[in-house]
Amino acid sequence: MIATPLFLTVIAASVVLAAPSLTTSGCDISNTEISLPPGLPPPTSPPSYVSVAIGVQNYSCDDTGAYTSVGAVAELFDISCLLGTPAFDHIQGLAFNIWKALPSKVTAEKVIELLHLAKTPTILGQHYFITNPFTGSGLSPKWDFTSQGATKGNPNAFVVGARSGGVPAPTGPQDIDWLFLTGVQGQLADQIYRVDTRGGQPPATCTPGSAPISAKYASKYWLFGGSIHQS
Repeated sequence: MIATPLFLTVIAASVVLAAPSLTTSGCDISNTEISLPPGLPPPTSPPSYVSVAIGVQNYSCDDTGAYTSVGAVAELFDISCLLGTPAFDHIQGLAFNIWKALPSKVTAEKVIELLHLAKTPTILGQHYFITNPFTGSGLSPKWDFTSQGATKGNPNAFVVGARSGGVPAPTGPQDIDWLFLTGVQGQLADQIYRVDTRGGQPPATCTPGSAPISAKYASKYWLFGGSIHQS
């Protein structure tokens, strides 16, 4: 059982994610442009969702003593109403600092569970990995909005992505890459961008046979196109 102070910390985190006002979700972003570094192509569809995410990048140690990515788990919060405010540029850092401050025994899944209990209105959905739906092997990233908000209960409110490009984070090697992905299944989006990343990198080396690890991270995810939009 998670202690009450920890529960309150998580609830406080969900409130802080709504700074500077409690209205962060449901704003029109159709005329918004994403700022991208050289190396990432511009989107070809209008924006549908903009979010900040907290979660973990998962890694296993291979036989050469290097960590290999084995997916991620994250929760996405709608920050559409923060566009055009000073808070928008810094929200991923704030979210990451809150997430880092929680004890290591608190998993991303537990944070997601507690945030759902809090019924915070800014949750869009979850990001996780599934078996590649076309090859039956390997992993594919999925963004799943079927259980929250205006898209709750819609079985098509998801997108499975395939990596189409990536660049090192402009903020430095301590942060995971910025990515461009193309939607290959689902109706939620045609294109996905992971930008403004914080954390998520594993140590440089590991001992073969050691246990898998999880590295906390935060980022913004932009979703473009698709046939399912928030209302």
